[in-house]
Amino acid sequence: MRTVPALATAALAATALLTAPLPAAAHEDRPPEASTQAPPTDEFQKVTLNDAPGEPIDLVVLPDSRVLHTTRNGEVWLNDPRTGLNHLAAELDVYEHDEEGLQSIAVDPGFNGLTNRWVYLYYAPALDTPVDDPATPDVNEGDAPATGSPEDFEPFEGVTRLSRFQLRGDRLDLSSEQQILDVEADRGVCCHVGGDIAFDSRGNLYLATGDDTNPFESGGYTPIDERADRNPAYDAQRTAANTDDLRGKVLRIKVGRDGSYTIPRGNLFSPGTPQARPEIYLMGLRNPFRIEVDRRTNDVYVADYSPDADQPDPERGPSGHGKWFVATEPGNHGWPYCVTPDMPYIDYDFATGASGEPFDCAAPVNESPHNTGLTELPPVEQPDVWYPGSESAEFPELGTGGVGPMAGPAYDYNPWTAIGRHSVAWPSSYDGIPLFYEWTRNYIKGFPLDRSGELAGIEDVLPGLELSGVIDMEFGPDGALYILEYGAGYFAENPEAKLARIDWIGRHGNHAPVPVASADVVGGDAPLTVAFSSEGTEDPDGDRLRYAWDFDADGRVDSREANPTHTFEENGVYRASLRVTDQGGWHRGRSASAEVQIVVGNDVPVVSFVSPQDGGEFRFGDLIDFEVEITDDQPVDCDRVTVHYILGHDDHGHLQTSAAGCSGSIQTRNPEGHDPHHDNLFGVFYATYTDPGGDGLPGVTGSAQVVLTPIVD
Repeated sequence: MRTVPALATAALAATALLTAPLPAAAHEDRPPEASTQAPPTDEFQKVTLNDAPGEPIDLVVLPDSRVLHTTRNGEVWLNDPRTGLNHLAAELDVYEHDEEGLQSIAVDPGFNGLTNRWVYLYYAPALDTPVDDPATPDVNEGDAPATGSPEDFEPFEGVTRLSRFQLRGDRLDLSSEQQILDVEADRGVCCHVGGDIAFDSRGNLYLATGDDTNPFESGGYTPIDERADRNPAYDAQRTAANTDDLRGKVLRIKVGRDGSYTIPRGNLFSPGTPQARPEIYLMGLRNPFRIEVDRRTNDVYVADYSPDADQPDPERGPSGHGKWFVATEPGNHGWPYCVTPDMPYIDYDFATGASGEPFDCAAPVNESPHNTGLTELPPVEQPDVWYPGSESAEFPELGTGGVGPMAGPAYDYNPWTAIGRHSVAWPSSYDGIPLFYEWTRNYIKGFPLDRSGELAGIEDVLPGLELSGVIDMEFGPDGALYILEYGAGYFAENPEAKLARIDWIGRHGNHAPVPVASADVVGGDAPLTVAFSSEGTEDPDGDRLRYAWDFDADGRVDSREANPTHTFEENGVYRASLRVTDQGGWHRGRSASAEVQIVVGNDVPVVSFVSPQDGGEFRFGDLIDFEVEITDDQPVDCDRVTVHYILGHDDHGHLQTSAAGCSGSIQTRNPEGHDPHHDNLFGVFYATYTDPGGDGLPGVTGSAQVVLTPIVD
């Protein structure tokens, strides 16, 4: 692992930022373009591919430019660029308590759709983990106890699973599952159970895993609670700093033909090392939510989330810092002992409240009673970039705000994709430059590296482009950047959520149309006559438009009118699609699609809160009673109601617990590390109800949300 100079500002000051061209990357085999000047944002266009993506988590682009993306509740959606349609490719039964569910998706590097059709998923299987019983509204059996004995915690021991499945046509064959690797999980308590999957040029699979540790009762500093009766989920030493545990790591394995795996050379611990898992490539990570691998160099780009303290404390340690680094070899990245080699946390006794000495970042020692691995750990590595919520002295270009670092891909410019009037490939000025995106700050930056692999500057990428919680991005085979936006909200399909593609169209290129699809009614009994409308559809270039409606998502055009009427004769849930194509002048015409859902024969349930009321007040620590009212055309089954409690912070949130039933109570807790006086905090209650469907109809879902304001004494 190379070392970044301590005076990073000196290196960065030499690089002009906003007006300078992005430096040409060191890829001598790439043919040069006329200019390496990064084009302005108005030469790009963001094209929506799916504006109803559920609660989106991760995406992958297939070699034929079809796009798969996951939702946390277990759905895999497929976007087909030929038709613009979005299909439900699979629905897994997943465990959902706090942040758990279906996480990452990746495609095998040898995928060809014929002999190799493997798609990889990282998800929380349902298992037999306790869940809330609606018959006991005053008790939530799905919450793991904060204190108790090992016998009390044992029922909540689960796994998050890495598996692969065959993609057959537009469907993921769940019966073809090959289970590859299980990562331990302590369920029933928040947080950091996500993961990300990437491959290098040798076919090695990298899996990033969170530390699976509750951060909300540690004051926003390091969670190292070693008390004998405390749930181990409050001690990150058992995971991120444990050489015998797969959590808080980046793992590296080679998957075989039967789904088994071997250990490639060069991981942190050789096979056979006592008390050390050979799968570990990087350790000491808190929540490496997004990683990428540059397959030309096999460098691994890693971004790691920080804890929440907004100020340093001499008794506890530094404020929260997000990190980004390039891993060229295995190493230990410090959590929960150090942010950088020069920024240790303070050893803290949660039983007595007494602070000890700073941890030794050069030779960290894990003496936690929850540690099952080695005691003496490798030294802490230096990140390339580290920054707090306030302005960074070393990297002021990153601004201020929340801390949600995401490692993006490095663009691999291919001149063949840039040929032709229909090309959407990004220009070579971005070749080889790793992208970095900030989930909470809604921007993309370029982190160019010099020939020695050192950070050479920080550049704005597409400044001014409207973004809302980008949660994943990937360059496709067409050279365009595909992004998944989570939106501003809490564990739901937010209004801004979408799957999109960012095309480079150049100074005089043809923009795709911006379609709008709507209907005068979106539900009712068969036969149901619906008047569809394309009102609001426009073309940025003023080109003439052609319309193609597909009312039943079968891939065939049902109407070419701009505003057709259609009668649905049979019950069902239909995603009616409008595909709009412009004439394009001398350019090839471009297309874009929009959808509207029509439910025939099964009304969407109307969900509302009787209590608490939106805008109400509460104190953190209160036990809050809830009552949910459901109106539906079918008998209501309260066992199908789920109520989530979310700690809201700015425009995102942390799911704390879930309860079942039309009524019950939820225990809120004081969110240590968040200051209610200064942080923008609130309590969010989000209820969903899916009716049973029947008579060949799938169930349909309704939802409601209330936001409560905390009383600050």
